[in-house]
Amino acid sequence: MKKGYFVTGFPGFLSEQLLKLWLNDNEDKHIYLLVLPSMVTKAGKKMEELKSAAHNNSTIQMIEGDITKENLGLPGPTLSYLTDKITYVWHLAAIYDLAVDRSIAFKVNVTGTYHLNEWIQKLTGLKRYVYFSTAYVAGKREGVLKADELVRPREFHNFYEETKYEAEVLVESLKNKLPVTIIRPSIVKGTVTGGETSKFDGAYYMMNIIDNLKLSPVIPYIGKSSARLNIVPSDYVVRAANWLGHSDSGEGKTYHITDPNPYPSRELFRFVMLAQIGRKPVFTIPASFAEKLLSFSQARKLLKVEKQAVTYFNWHGRFDQTDTEKDLAGSQISCPDFLDGIGPMVRFYEQNKRNKALHPPVV
Repeated sequence: MKKGYFVTGFPGFLSEQLLKLWLNDNEDKHIYLLVLPSMVTKAGKKMEELKSAAHNNSTIQMIEGDITKENLGLPGPTLSYLTDKITYVWHLAAIYDLAVDRSIAFKVNVTGTYHLNEWIQKLTGLKRYVYFSTAYVAGKREGVLKADELVRPREFHNFYEETKYEAEVLVESLKNKLPVTIIRPSIVKGTVTGGETSKFDGAYYMMNIIDNLKLSPVIPYIGKSSARLNIVPSDYVVRAANWLGHSDSGEGKTYHITDPNPYPSRELFRFVMLAQIGRKPVFTIPASFAEKLLSFSQARKLLKVEKQAVTYFNWHGRFDQTDTEKDLAGSQISCPDFLDGIGPMVRFYEQNKRNKALHPPVV
């Protein structure tokens, strides 16, 4: 009998990567994709692309719904049908925008997770609930950050962090009732091999800055901090999450899916600049100056960078991933060095940087 997979967040990039993995393994599945009504056309096209490249006999079914609504906005017959069909729930739907308003982030990230949690508890055959959180639920806490800690910091950098923390608290509370695995990725970039991504945000803000200042005679470093910027490729995140979300050892655990050996943010900026335009930064501007500059909408739009992104260049948190490495032992899954994927990352960016659909709006 085929196992039933219920996925939120499609056609988001990580959910798409998960489907590629599932459609090319040796196990047939029934996959149900919860899709917002406004995303049905886009999701349908992407679903057909994935099905045409599949190497097993899994079935995929789109279900129109909305996690911000009670019962996910699904009619009674659909809810009844799914009750005994679902064995795995993968919750990836979220607002990931660093500059998002709190009300919007709370509605999707917290209220949406609450509604999904309520529905999941009615499923009769659940084997695992995999929730995608973020390593940055730590907020402004610094030092060594353990995956088995869920401590509310005194302050968050933005509402994205805060609402993902609040949502993780809700999921954490189910660990004594349901088989839960929580995944906390750091900053996710495109695949290590091809560099593909669906959005030029996160790590790509560095590339936007460099691209938009490349005609300037000099480009500066941002800040003198020795902080390390933790960036992981999407294919590593997906493969690790897939392994941990199915293994017995993953039940009841929270994992940091992060780079165990991240580079200092200044070095990363230099690496990317060398690969992108063949030059190095030659002086340093204070991070506070960069943040003040990006307080102006015109500067943000020109550079295609959110002000909140600067924070991570100077934040001194270090993610412990002892359990991640222990439970991935024998899987042949490990985080590649950032430099292993810098060539494909830059090539994909240069080939697609004029595609407006890949640039999230900066206001």
